[in-house]
Amino acid sequence: EGMALPQRILFPLEEICMDWQQRQRPGAGLCNLGSTCYINVILQCLTYTPPLANYLLSRDHSQLCHRQGFCMMCIMEAHVRKVLCSSASVIWPRAVVRDLKFIGEEFEPDMAGDAYEFLRCALEAMQRACLSGSSDLDISSQTTTIIHQIFQGVLKSRVTCLRCQAVSDSYKSFLHVLLDIKAPSSLTTALEDFVTSKKLDGKYCLKCSKSEKKVTASKKVTVHCVPKVFTVCLERAADHTGRKISKIVEYPEYLDLRPYMSDTAGEPHLYSLYALVVHSGDTCLDGHFFCYTKASNGQWYKMDDESVDNCGIHTVLRQQAYLLFYAR
Repeated sequence: EGMALPQRILFPLEEICMDWQQRQRPGAGLCNLGSTCYINVILQCLTYTPPLANYLLSRDHSQLCHRQGFCMMCIMEAHVRKVLCSSASVIWPRAVVRDLKFIGEEFEPDMAGDAYEFLRCALEAMQRACLSGSSDLDISSQTTTIIHQIFQGVLKSRVTCLRCQAVSDSYKSFLHVLLDIKAPSSLTTALEDFVTSKKLDGKYCLKCSKSEKKVTASKKVTVHCVPKVFTVCLERAADHTGRKISKIVEYPEYLDLRPYMSDTAGEPHLYSLYALVVHSGDTCLDGHFFCYTKASNGQWYKMDDESVDNCGIHTVLRQQAYLLFYAR
C-alpha cells in the first residue's frame, strides 16, 4: 500500500530461515584491537542473528561475488564462519578493522566509536555489497536483498490537518528504530510514545494537502509492515554534550508489535529477544560496550571482548540496555 511493487526479487522472503540450521556451543570471543569494543558487540549480535548467520554460513554470497576489493558481505561471511566453526576461543577481527574506512568514514582504527552508528553503517555496507553489479534496479527491487528482507520494516506517517481534517499518508522503510527514553521507563511505554499523535504547530506547521496552506496538524507514526528482526536503539544521549541517560529501561523477553501497528486488530506479531548491547560509562563519549547473545543451543552468554560467559535470562533482563534485537 502506497509503495511500488519490486520488478525483481533479489532474495525470496520464503527462503529466509528464522531458526538455527546448525545447533552448537557458542563461538569465540573477539580480541579488542584498541578501542574496538563498539565493533565487537555489533559483530557478535549480527553473528547470533539466526537468519543472517544461516545465510552467511551457506556461503551463497561469496560463491557468486565478483566484487573487486572491499565487500562487507564477504568479510561478514568469513568472520561468522571463523567465530562459529573454528575451535579457537578468541578471534582477531582484523579484516573489519582494516577496512573500517569503507564501512564508515567517521570510524578510525584507534579511536572509540558508537555501537549504534557502527550497526547502521555495517548494515548499509552489507546492503551495498548485495547490490553490487545491480545499478539499474528500481528502488523497490533494491529493498529485496537478504539484508532488507531480514531487517526492514515500513513506517506509516499520517498527517491530519486540524482545520479541514484532510489526511495525507506517507511510507518510509526502516532497518532500526531510535526511541526517546527521557520520560519512558520501559520499552513498551517508549513504543507507545513513538506511535502517539504529535501536534505540529508554530514553526513545525505543515502544508495542508488540500488547501496548500500552512496549518496546525497532527502527525501519527505507526509500524505499517513488521520486519523479521526488530532492532531498537534506546537513545541514551541526553543532549549534544554527550551527557548520558543512565536509568534502567525495562524490556521484555517477548514483545508483541501488534499494538504499535497501523492496523492494531488481528493476530499478535510476537518477537523474542536474542541479543542486546550495553554501554557502561558516565557519558556517551567514553566508557565500554559489551553484549549478551542467545546462542544456537538456546543458552544466553555475556560477551565482553575476549570473554564469553554463560548467564541466565534474569541477568539479561536487568541490564542498562542500549540496543535491543528481537526476532519473529
